[in-house]
Amino acid sequence: MSKLKVNFNILIYLFSIFLYSQTPSTKYSFNEVLNKKAIEFKEETNFNKAQFFFINKKWDSTLVYSMKQLSSSNNKELVNYCHYLRGNSFRQLKLFQEAKKELNLVSKSFAFYPLVNKHLGETLLELREFEKAIYHFKEIEKIPRKNIIDYKISIIYQNLGICYLHLNQFIEAEEYLFKSLKIQETDGDIIHLIGIYNDIANLYYTQYKDKQAIIYFEKAYDLSKKTTDFDVKRKASLNMSVVEENKSEFKKALAYRKESAQWKDSLNNQNKVWALADYEKKFAVAQKQKQIKVLEIENELKNAQRNTLFFSAIGLLLILTGGVYLYAQKVKNGKIILRQKNKLDELNATKDQLFSIVSHDLRSSVNALKTSNSKLSATLETKNYDELNHLIIQNSSIANGTYSLLDNLLHWALLQTKQLYFHKESIHLHSVIQQIEYNYKPLLLEKSITFENSVSKNIFLFVDLDSLKIVFRNLLDNAIKFSNENGQITFSANEIDSDFCQVIIQDTGIGMNENTIKELLYEGELLAKKGNSEIIGTGLGLQLCKQMIKKNSGTFEIESELNKGTKMILTFPKTK
Repeated sequence: MSKLKVNFNILIYLFSIFLYSQTPSTKYSFNEVLNKKAIEFKEETNFNKAQFFFINKKWDSTLVYSMKQLSSSNNKELVNYCHYLRGNSFRQLKLFQEAKKELNLVSKSFAFYPLVNKHLGETLLELREFEKAIYHFKEIEKIPRKNIIDYKISIIYQNLGICYLHLNQFIEAEEYLFKSLKIQETDGDIIHLIGIYNDIANLYYTQYKDKQAIIYFEKAYDLSKKTTDFDVKRKASLNMSVVEENKSEFKKALAYRKESAQWKDSLNNQNKVWALADYEKKFAVAQKQKQIKVLEIENELKNAQRNTLFFSAIGLLLILTGGVYLYAQKVKNGKIILRQKNKLDELNATKDQLFSIVSHDLRSSVNALKTSNSKLSATLETKNYDELNHLIIQNSSIANGTYSLLDNLLHWALLQTKQLYFHKESIHLHSVIQQIEYNYKPLLLEKSITFENSVSKNIFLFVDLDSLKIVFRNLLDNAIKFSNENGQITFSANEIDSDFCQVIIQDTGIGMNENTIKELLYEGELLAKKGNSEIIGTGLGLQLCKQMIKKNSGTFEIESELNKGTKMILTFPKTK
């Protein structure tokens, strides 16, 4: 196939402004930063006007006020911004030599210098200074991809390919064009894809590889059917007509020529329609402005009549609002005082209960420990080892009970003062119960109590681990305390539904009556006396359990009968 003479027009994609950050910490586009600089340097009138016109794409006005700013100020930061604005404005006006001069005046310390490289590369490409353009595009390519924000690296690859194509360095051109194609096929931007297909086709035609080139011209043409851009459609059909002429398919070539002409006519008609619409819009705006002026005069007359009545109404409204506000504040203050009084009463009641616990239980525990130690000393002298062993076990039990009481007091106080840290996570229930069993093994062995963990190993709860352990420790401690020797304690679980799971702690102890259950479940009840008069509990541990279960979005129930044991039923959310 002979070489097709193609009008060698390489597509160069020029974008307005995209952020291209030097550091990952910069997360704002150039225009956003420019707005912030205008606020920061609000006293610099010329700079503010230049940035306003630049954002609104008024390039001539941008050039005027940026030059005034450069003439009136030596601030290095603003000088860089002004040269950058001028370079972009000249580029938009197709004055590429002037754009090149201005962009070269921007210091490399400029926060958006990668954008300077981008625009310099595109400007030099327009000026056909391809090797210099490659240098600036390569500088951008060095920046890590993760630092590119709101900018398409595929366009840099495409422009590098175009530069190498103009320099007849076909291997490099092919490498970059296909790198760009890979990214653009993922992005799915039709206009850009058509452009890269045409660039690759031109690459192959330049090397007389007509068969490969035709494939990409056809791809560009097929894809152009999906766009509404008449100019893109015109160029795609024109390229296909040249392809068919090269293949001596003159009928097809003529059809493509006619199609290209139709798209050209459509484009011209569209431009005429837009121009007419713009004229009609301007005429309508002018008519509307005249009507607005007439209405403004009428409104001024009406406003003069309304002002007196309006301000009188405002005065009355302010007086009424002030009265309502003062009354509302009085009521609000009264409610606040009442709430504070109730809270203070609650705190005083809690303080009294805590003092009762500390003065009674701690005093009793310490006194029991003191008495037991005296007996221990006497037993050491008589060398009665059986009694000695019994007293040591008794001392250990008293110490453990006292430690548990102090631990509960600490956690209860932290909970009341909202200092206890809660972090919900996925917890393996079976493992937590195994750990609790291990901690209480000596107490279980002391009373010959059988412990059974029948919880499934597939259950995971979404709770705070530390508070869950406190709940289980307290309930197991109570179960041991109120169980007879050779008793049994069982931990089991029942999955209610996909969201919640029941944890059941059952013992064969002394149980309790209905009144005791109500007393324990009553909110705020600290002291509780069991049916066995020799075993007195503060109820603090159970109160702590109830509050921690509630904070874990759970529920708590008790089922019990005297001398038939007790069943504690806890409900917790499962891990989803």
